[in-house]
Amino acid sequence: MKLRGDLTINGKQYRKGEFAPKWFIYPFFLFHMGMFGLSGFFMAYFADDMDLAFLYMHGGIAITAYVVFYLVIFGLDEVRWMFINAALGMLGIWVEIGWILSLFGKRLGDFPMAVHVTPFLYYILYTFLLRQLVLDVFGARDKPTRKRRVEMIYVGLSLLVYGGTWLATR
Repeated sequence: MKLRGDLTINGKQYRKGEFAPKWFIYPFFLFHMGMFGLSGFFMAYFADDMDLAFLYMHGGIAITAYVVFYLVIFGLDEVRWMFINAALGMLGIWVEIGWILSLFGKRLGDFPMAVHVTPFLYYILYTFLLRQLVLDVFGARDKPTRKRRVEMIYVGLSLLVYGGTWLATR
């Protein structure tokens, strides 16, 4: 079974992008996920007595909901790409969150690994949404040659940002 991003509500089928147009999806999710992601970030790194179970419940429920929405809106292949990018981008995530924490006089090593799960997952979801936005802004989603070029530029710019951030924090 291939999940194609179609949605059926009360027997009526909506094609991907038909039910919720892209001009609505990106601002809504960028704002909504930004707020949940920031709250998870601040709970994980700035609340002295934050219960890890609560942090996982707060983030876990929202992250699961976002993944389901992503599957419906973008399809299984694109979500698979999200996890591929996440696996390849852990260094970038580590470097950038480390840099953000350094602005507050904190380090990643100040926290147990378990605390990083929720902020890291939000980071993965947010950068996935940014990649989808870039593909749509440049009209590359359904044009294989253009898509490859845009993805290569996206990866190159990401590596420049990660590398520059890493060098700046050394």
